[in-house]
Amino acid sequence: MQTQTKLPQAERRKTNGRSLSVEVIIMEPSTSYKAEEQPVVGEVLGSGAAGEDEEKQTQKSDILRGTGQSQIYTATRDTLFSKKITDAESLEFIFGMNHALPVFTLQDRDELVLLFAAAHVGVIYNHTSKSQHMLKGHSHSISSMCVSEDRRWIATADRGPKCMVIIWDSYSGIPAHTLFDCHPNAGVTAVAFSSDTKHLATLGTEEVQRVCIWDWTKESEKPLWFTELNPKYGFQDHIMFRPEDSSQLLSSSESHVLFYSSETRGATEFTSDYSENFSTANMSLSRSVFHWKKPAILIASGGSVVVWYVKEELLTNKNLTKRITRQIDLHCIVTCNTQGHIHFYNEDFCLLAWYTELNLDAILSISFSKEWKKSEQEYSVEPKPLITRYKNKLYHSIHLITQTVLHEEYKPIYAVACHPSQPTVVIGNHGGILKMWDYNTKMITGRKVFKTENQIQCVTFDPTGLYLAVGFGNGAIHILNACTLQSDPEEGLCYTKDSIHLITFSSDSTYLATADAGKAVSVFHLNTKEGSSPQWMCLGRVRSHYKPIKDLLFGVHLDSTQPRLLSLGMDCQLVEYDLEHSDVDKLLILRSEHIEQSGVPTCMTWYPPITTEQFLLTVSDQYKMKLFNSTTMMCRKTLQGPTFGSPIKNIVVLPKSEKADTNSYCLAFITKEKLGLQILPLDGNPYKSNALICHSAGVSAFACSYDGRLIFTAGGSDCAVLSWEINLNVLEGAAALGGKDMVPFYSLLEGGQDGRFYREIEDFFYYCQIHHQGMDLMEERQVSSKIPLSEVPSLMRALGYYPTEQEIEDMLNEVKFSKYAETGKYVTDIDIEEFIKLYVNHRPAFSISSNDVVKAFRVLGSIDSTGQPVLQRQELLELLQVRGERMTEEEVAECFAALLTLNDEAEEEEEGGLSEPKSM
Repeated sequence: MQTQTKLPQAERRKTNGRSLSVEVIIMEPSTSYKAEEQPVVGEVLGSGAAGEDEEKQTQKSDILRGTGQSQIYTATRDTLFSKKITDAESLEFIFGMNHALPVFTLQDRDELVLLFAAAHVGVIYNHTSKSQHMLKGHSHSISSMCVSEDRRWIATADRGPKCMVIIWDSYSGIPAHTLFDCHPNAGVTAVAFSSDTKHLATLGTEEVQRVCIWDWTKESEKPLWFTELNPKYGFQDHIMFRPEDSSQLLSSSESHVLFYSSETRGATEFTSDYSENFSTANMSLSRSVFHWKKPAILIASGGSVVVWYVKEELLTNKNLTKRITRQIDLHCIVTCNTQGHIHFYNEDFCLLAWYTELNLDAILSISFSKEWKKSEQEYSVEPKPLITRYKNKLYHSIHLITQTVLHEEYKPIYAVACHPSQPTVVIGNHGGILKMWDYNTKMITGRKVFKTENQIQCVTFDPTGLYLAVGFGNGAIHILNACTLQSDPEEGLCYTKDSIHLITFSSDSTYLATADAGKAVSVFHLNTKEGSSPQWMCLGRVRSHYKPIKDLLFGVHLDSTQPRLLSLGMDCQLVEYDLEHSDVDKLLILRSEHIEQSGVPTCMTWYPPITTEQFLLTVSDQYKMKLFNSTTMMCRKTLQGPTFGSPIKNIVVLPKSEKADTNSYCLAFITKEKLGLQILPLDGNPYKSNALICHSAGVSAFACSYDGRLIFTAGGSDCAVLSWEINLNVLEGAAALGGKDMVPFYSLLEGGQDGRFYREIEDFFYYCQIHHQGMDLMEERQVSSKIPLSEVPSLMRALGYYPTEQEIEDMLNEVKFSKYAETGKYVTDIDIEEFIKLYVNHRPAFSISSNDVVKAFRVLGSIDSTGQPVLQRQELLELLQVRGERMTEEEVAECFAALLTLNDEAEEEEEGGLSEPKSM
């Protein structure tokens, strides 16, 4: 419960009909807060609190290292970048950063070390060695972060369900403490350390915001202090402690500044309401700060700073005296303006130093060097090292010498591709900027800005590495020289106004195909006649699908070296194009196959040559993978795919690395927000795949390096590309821990091999043998370990899985042709182990829920006056007998008789015709 007392005379600024309300409030906490004297974590762990020199730190680390203490105890400045963490997918480098968050300096003596955020990862970047250390632990994008005064401790926070605040040791990169769900169902918008680093303040994003103070040095799940804010104060998005006094802090929004003190038991409010002749354009109060020495609050307001002096002796009397001593035409104590100028003022606002010859853009944030001490001796005209961030650049400045540290464009990224034979990755963003990186040296080797087009949607190299094709949101296509990035032709190709979202070259680099948002495929052929320069000719654009196209793939005919082109759409159609007989403005379709019944295809790729047959691999939104014979397009195998929260969006078979210790092929895939790996061959073993969050806001595209060592993922709206180092040995080791032979598949059965469900499978399996031989057989029965394929559908239904007729045909063909390529013979029976594999791969990944039934009624039926979905009896019977795999009247009657347990008399009545069931 909070109380408020108004002070006299509110003052308001009015200019051109606009007004700005500035309120300073002392809040009484809902739970009392006492800043007890407690040892800070830095002191407990020997981290070197302020005042301890580096020599003592080294001595203490040497002693603790010998006693086997925590890595945080023994960490030094050089510890972080000397260790190597290897997982199946290890985050190796990040291209880009979160432009909404500030950048901090951590070190600036021997090496320049910075801290920034990208997506859900905090990044400690050593600019000197061009290396990065990732602070991984959040499952949502980082919404705020801060550092302690000695730069030893870092706090990062996210926003979303089950939000977290993590406190990191900057020397070792180890999380020292985590606050789980500290602002339930909301998240954190701002965090701040106290000057002694003992306490951490968090500002939530709830509808009724909360401010919490945590003693993060203790294992406590509750804050020491918290208070709820009145929504009339606006959305508070900034918080900070008063320097040298952790009992006072402030927060601010665009219209209000709130002052908090643990030494008062009341709350005081006043409103400034006075008129002055200065502009209120772009006025904001979101970055108010304490004066580092005097009892004053500096409030940034448009192009000025308002200084509010607070009489500390009056705080205990519940009176906050306000006195506007002066108005200064600057942005902050260290001023940064839109012309890129920086001015330094002392505590009395006397000008000490300035940067006016940098010729830079408007400054967004600024951070001082760690080694800059706040003492009287330091206030001189000599400039101190600092980091400044502009629109898309990060600069390090010292002695009027400025160097570019980072240069990133903050535009969504949906296009990434790797060179087929060089360590080069190309990134295209929605600002029409294409950048080429050498991912070994982490240097930009090429950059092109498209003046007439923007929104780069897709990009790809041809197999020889000579051409680079770029697709745009306005339907334009540019084919660039991969070395010079020059367009040929200069104006590009444009045959549609629909956005190009898929683009690919044939294996011989003579064909280029695109798929656009108009559900159409366009094909271009490279004309290389003698005596003339190569020219790309359009073979036509055909709308081959009636729903969006999900994938586009070139291949090679088995009986020739001629390219073949396939497209896969959400309409479940797999379309092949007749490139051989197509001509200019005449693109022909060779055939179209319907490959799914209820699932929706998401992507496809060619299966690697690890089998006798050549297969096409497709993935659906029902977490199923299917292998189709590349010639007949018969479904040869259905497999349970990875289930990591959302269906697979895209897949690629990783090239085999010459330096790899394993001969296994590996499949890389992306889901909505994760990057995963799958060991081949596919068999449904869940332990042969893994995945982790790569972009919490959603991954838009990915590509792998030519040697299969790195995978690059683009995050779309988070404006970042992440580089992942792949280690298949780790993945194979994890798969080995899952067990050999049938052990992984038994784990997919309820209760495992010793459970009741497995015993039921055994009972039904041997009952199928009896049923096949005849229930009334009087001769000696032949007991076998196998059952004929004709019994498989009945056994599946007995176990609660009811496949369609098409699914039954796919299952029988899968077993029947499983050894045909090797032996030339059909398989006519199946043992119990092979049946279990068939069952766990074909059954639905998740059981049908009540929501699925309601959704089906909404699709098939209509909504009544109460808003409930209704399906009339006659409509249901008609759908069963007309749509899909049609049922006969007798089959419908038999099914309803079994479902409704009709008696014999009712069944006899139905023999003359289908009558209305009594229960309906």
